[in-house]
Amino acid sequence: MLTKIDLCSMALLKLGEQPIQSLLDDTASAKLSRVLYDSVIDALIAVHPWRFATRQITLTRSTDGTFLIPSDVLRVLKADGHILGNKVISDADNTDILATVRVGPDMFPSYFVSLAATRLAMEFCVPLLGDQSVFRMLVALYESELQTAKFIDGTTTINDGISKFSLLDVRY
Repeated sequence: MLTKIDLCSMALLKLGEQPIQSLLDDTASAKLSRVLYDSVIDALIAVHPWRFATRQITLTRSTDGTFLIPSDVLRVLKADGHILGNKVISDADNTDILATVRVGPDMFPSYFVSLAATRLAMEFCVPLLGDQSVFRMLVALYESELQTAKFIDGTTTINDGISKFSLLDVRY
């Protein structure tokens, strides 16, 4: 089971640094990991409608007549109504949203793990190493891994067979 510490350690290893044992350590690496991990990973998950982090959520009307978007939603992809701040405005009794949500590292597929470690390494690079050439190399690696991860994510499907096809319905 992959953890925050594992991902941060992978990022540090990409920089040639020692892995961390705990986010509570009093080292520069642990402090950076503790401060940056959540915001960097949330932004990375929100940048694309990743299949592993996409959920359909049914919202119920709150007391003020709106639908409150849950706090673990990072990006609303589709809503049955209008989005205003952290609420959905709709005349329906309940409404659905399709959203990208915050998920833990144990839910990350392998193609996303490498991408996340590279992105974290980018964020750690300048504060830890102060080396712009390593940072530029990591940016190029990140962009390549992002394209690959998006391709893998976009072409991964579950084949349920042919569910509705009019020519088959007529024949059988």
